[in-house]
Amino acid sequence: MISARLSDELLEMILSKEPVFFERLVLDLLNKMGYAFDDQSVIATSYVGDEGIDGIIKEDKFGFNSIYVQAKRWNWTVGRPEIQKFLGAVAGQGGNKGLFITTSSFTREAIEYAKKQLQVKLILVDGSMLTKLMIEYNLGVSVENTYEIKRIDMDYFDDEI
Repeated sequence: MISARLSDELLEMILSKEPVFFERLVLDLLNKMGYAFDDQSVIATSYVGDEGIDGIIKEDKFGFNSIYVQAKRWNWTVGRPEIQKFLGAVAGQGGNKGLFITTSSFTREAIEYAKKQLQVKLILVDGSMLTKLMIEYNLGVSVENTYEIKRIDMDYFDDEI
């Protein structure tokens, strides 16, 4: 319940910000999740003329593997046409990994289309999954209380001296 309320509040906060803030948030999350090998491997594309790619995550120092990212701060459902455009943008960059993150949700057709792709692996993350990941990786949230529960350490008492 607390988590659901926090998720709703996070989405409200994100939607109150500019789209460029959301793009940075998505890249920060991927960095926190360990997809980038250092801070320079997270590249935000220019806001205008980005050819459908909002960010690039370099997974290795030589650039053999990259994840192309699209971030949509939307209130309406993302449909198949948007996923098709993104697939074209990733393929146009020579990529084979795409991550599409939205604050809203995806249509059934969009999800099915993404699953069918063989040349480019497409992962779709909706607003619900986004906020769960933000909470898990402590992005945009802070810990208010922690509780420690203790039990007897049987290994300690089983050692004979």
